[in-house]
Amino acid sequence: MGVVPITSEDLDAVEVSWFAALCSDDYQFLGMPDGKLRSSWDHCSQIVKTAEAQGFRNILCPSSYQVGQDTLSFVAGCAPITSDINMLAAVRCGEMQPIMLARTIATLDHMLNGRLTVNIISSDFPGEKAESSFRYQRSREVVEILKQAWTQDQINHAGEVYNFSGLTTDPVRPYQTGGPLLYFGGYSQDALELCGEHCDVYLMWPEKMEELEGRMKAVHAVAERYGRTLDYGLRVHVIVRDTEAEAREYADYIVSKLDEDQGDAIRNRALDAKSLGVSHQAKNREIADDYGYIEPNLWTGVGRARSGCGAALVGSTDQVLSKLEAYQKMGIRAFILSGYPHLDEAEHFGQRVLPQMNTCSLPHAYGRVPTSTPATPLGNGERR
Repeated sequence: MGVVPITSEDLDAVEVSWFAALCSDDYQFLGMPDGKLRSSWDHCSQIVKTAEAQGFRNILCPSSYQVGQDTLSFVAGCAPITSDINMLAAVRCGEMQPIMLARTIATLDHMLNGRLTVNIISSDFPGEKAESSFRYQRSREVVEILKQAWTQDQINHAGEVYNFSGLTTDPVRPYQTGGPLLYFGGYSQDALELCGEHCDVYLMWPEKMEELEGRMKAVHAVAERYGRTLDYGLRVHVIVRDTEAEAREYADYIVSKLDEDQGDAIRNRALDAKSLGVSHQAKNREIADDYGYIEPNLWTGVGRARSGCGAALVGSTDQVLSKLEAYQKMGIRAFILSGYPHLDEAEHFGQRVLPQMNTCSLPHAYGRVPTSTPATPLGNGERR
């Protein structure tokens, strides 16, 4: 057994995902915008198609208010151009009225034939600063409403933020049984409470392995109170080459033109810039060695020019694979990877490491995806 009991204890596979750079987050040199790598539909949809061709099983579509694309619109656009890869749509709770969000998600789930997963996020809205406790209460209520919408005949919710009574769930029935899996990341106690009670996959950002173990134990303690287990995921960048020297050389190369003031500006414009998780990523950079490493093959240089996930696995094919296998032994069943530029690094990882990994789609492993069109009003069920 790994660090803690997990939902997919007997699963001898992992979900390996890539990242769609919707929010102005693709560079050759970190901190230096490149017009060829702008967050356009043409570029970002090509990342999705490349990831699918390489064999990645899911792709994170992030959400932030900066030059880029709306997440749910982008996911909808990807439905007809993909056939196998899942879409992990980041949903900032409260941006959309919860009932209409439930309908949007149900629509996307049918468009994708059950290939939708949802990343629940709770950061501030653009132009708004709200207390953390309120943001997580709002997210909790949104998640509770979504789960009613996906599993019951009516929505009845009386909360601090939302109140609904007697709403039929016909318009919001998803394709998947029980609805899409909910992925979630957050370090505060409010975040752990929400994840432990309601979500399926707890996502972490890169830290030393003992720190990750502590995160897993903390959220498991909450889930256990609710009689639940979770699966665990790691969001991390990756630079893999034939040799460690080549990988480290490339890591130095992508920060070789970084202006530190520009890096600070990039970090501070993000909606999660002041979050607890981001502060831990900053601490990683403080404790790193002179080359930016906090443990073998874990490099913090990426965090000099981005908020959120701020470290990369850097090494040879064997070193990166061994690191991922060590995480898997801990109980991690989902990896969300990325690299700069995203197209090139998807191919590097896809050709060197991915063929040596036993991968899966977690919604399929959970039995969420029906083998034929479900009897829902948007499927082949009764239309009332």
